[in-house]
Amino acid sequence: MIGLIGAGILIGLGVWQVQRLAWKEDILATIEARLSAEPAGLPADPDPVADKYLPVSLEGILAGPELHVLVGAKDLGAGYRVIQGLETGGRRIMVDRGLVPLEAKDAPRPGGAVSLTGNLHWPEEIDSYTPEPDAERGIWFARDVPAMAAALETEPVLLIVRRQEPAAQADITALPVDTAAISNNHLQYAITWFSLAALWLAMTGYLMWRVTRPRETRG
Repeated sequence: MIGLIGAGILIGLGVWQVQRLAWKEDILATIEARLSAEPAGLPADPDPVADKYLPVSLEGILAGPELHVLVGAKDLGAGYRVIQGLETGGRRIMVDRGLVPLEAKDAPRPGGAVSLTGNLHWPEEIDSYTPEPDAERGIWFARDVPAMAAALETEPVLLIVRRQEPAAQADITALPVDTAAISNNHLQYAITWFSLAALWLAMTGYLMWRVTRPRETRG
């Protein structure tokens, strides 16, 4: 009974992960469709839920100080995401211009008039292990939209740049929103639970065989 109940629990967890896999793939497909949609104008009152990943095209002036978010990017290594204010249509929002190498953190990057295309985003990167920003050096360890907006005196709206005209300086590499960066490990979890269930059943079968087999006759 213990063996069957344990196997049933493990199989149930595996089935649950398969269901979660279908749910996550549907979400990723929805996000991908939104990312590739035709860009619109900046909403009057962007909503962090309804407007997440919304493609936007706008013109404005990059101005004011930068914030630098320490990150690691595949194929690019460690660097800083450059977050800066953009004045557009009488408003001021933030833009994530892309990644610069560690040694280029304090290099001069002239602002000025630009035309940007990207996606609105409110990343959820803060947890209990995230260090506090180094305000003196302008170094952050995660993108905290409300806190960064307060530091740059902008609306709590972040545009992740996909394309910029005129082109950004050579040391900046755009890091657009990519569904590949969204965790989807449910298949591996399902395989793990089903494998444990198979092992549990095998061990249970072996134990039953050991218990029920005839004992050898002593001479």
